[in-house]
Amino acid sequence: MPITAQAEKKLRHDRRRTLQTVRLRRELRMIVRKARTSPTKKSLSTVFQALDKAAKTRIIHRNKAARLKSRLSKLLKTK
Repeated sequence: MPITAQAEKKLRHDRRRTLQTVRLRRELRMIVRKARTSPTKKSLSTVFQALDKAAKTRIIHRNKAARLKSRLSKLLKTK
């Protein structure tokens, strides 16, 4: 348990941030899953924006965002 007041404040802040990160990751996974099932230009555009934003705010690594975008683009080419 935190001892100082600043450590207590940091614990509260970290818990809030963790909840936000978990929520954003869950939303991102749902968006990617929907795009995989029915890839269209519009859905891919939405996913690309979400992936770029997540990578920019370091929710996911930028290379992971690039890898997912590449794989989703391949799905659109095949259909």
